[in-house]
Amino acid sequence: MNPADLGLPVDVPSTALFTDHYELTMLQAALANGTADRRSVFEVFTRRLPEGRRYGVVAGTGRVLDAVENFRFDGAVLDFLRERAVVDMRTLDWLASYRFSGDIWGYPEGEVYFPGSPILRVEGSFAECVLLETVILSILNHDSAIAAAASRMASAAGTRPLIEMGARRTHELAAVASARAAYVGGFTSTSDLAAGFRYGIPTVGTSAHAFTLVHDTERDAFTAQVASLGGGTTLLVDTYDVAEAVRTAVEVAGTGLGAVRIDSGDLLLVAHRVRQQLDELGATGTRIVVTSDLDEYAIASLAAAPVDAYGVGTQLVTGSGHPTCSMVYKLVARAASADPKAPLVPVAKKSSGGKTSIGGRKWAARRRDAEGIAEAEVVGTGPVPAALADAQLLVELVKGGEVVAREPLEAARERHRAARGALPLSATQLSRGEAVLPTEYA
Repeated sequence: MNPADLGLPVDVPSTALFTDHYELTMLQAALANGTADRRSVFEVFTRRLPEGRRYGVVAGTGRVLDAVENFRFDGAVLDFLRERAVVDMRTLDWLASYRFSGDIWGYPEGEVYFPGSPILRVEGSFAECVLLETVILSILNHDSAIAAAASRMASAAGTRPLIEMGARRTHELAAVASARAAYVGGFTSTSDLAAGFRYGIPTVGTSAHAFTLVHDTERDAFTAQVASLGGGTTLLVDTYDVAEAVRTAVEVAGTGLGAVRIDSGDLLLVAHRVRQQLDELGATGTRIVVTSDLDEYAIASLAAAPVDAYGVGTQLVTGSGHPTCSMVYKLVARAASADPKAPLVPVAKKSSGGKTSIGGRKWAARRRDAEGIAEAEVVGTGPVPAALADAQLLVELVKGGEVVAREPLEAARERHRAARGALPLSATQLSRGEAVLPTEYA
């Protein structure tokens, strides 16, 4: 069964209006003056990483492929555009049969990237490519920001698992995308059931403070939860007095209690005290889960604490201070005419303020040292040097309008683990610094 077929709110019948008004007015003008059919190449890249970040993480590629497939102007959408007089009748007629028929190449999901990396390359007519700008950037900017934060948190957590639990801190649909991106970046599970249903991500959860408060005593609450979920459950122990709650939890569930969760206080101090108490009570196998506004710095500060898992919400779904990656979608090459055989001409924006771009259809490769550790991101527009032929990063995602590179989410997750592991050790430092790899242009 494909969950998308059920028409849940996490899916939409068309992505065509996930765009900006001016995309359609550009299309109208291009259709009128004959440039709409010019073969064009657009690229997605970022000019810089967020301050202090050493690398970026490509996430959302699978969602981009879905969005391109669902970019259709159905009757209701066309009626809306007609009623608002967004474009003329000729453009509406053209949109009615819109189907992306070009090619898309890109960094595979989970790969890392750096300033100037051609993360996605979209090729086709100007008309069909220009319409995809907003939806592509919307997905990649959001998901890559969440995945980058998740990657930093996963690196700080080491082998300890991370639970994504930010659904209540963001838009309901963004929560699903955030859980997906967090899983790519290294999280192991989510509290969000829609994300579990849509993407197969493991879901977890037991109880909140409300469950304790609705009972007459904490013991009654623990007894009810253990009776319902078994002794392997996780009991929340910071509603009242932590030490008393831990004692009661072990009395109710026995020394085989699965875990306790701490959601407030000085987590470092409390975790040590709880571990000592659990061990003295004989619950040596009971795990400790901590939550409470964690970010990568808080997780790193708990590295020496007897903590077994972390739950992260707000800081994750907001990109830990960087909710976007500042990716842009720029025309880098176009034909001189609508003739299909007309050669591509490099084009680039030239302006002050650091918003320049480099023209030409690009390739990218990652140069590694003798130990297999990455040492440079190489981007070029000419022939690929023989030494880098086997190190190219872009893969074919869409060919002739057909998606050719769908993969399980687990593949993107494993790819990111390998990509991050092949970066210099300084990539995982949380201190401020520049991109861990230089971008060289060939």
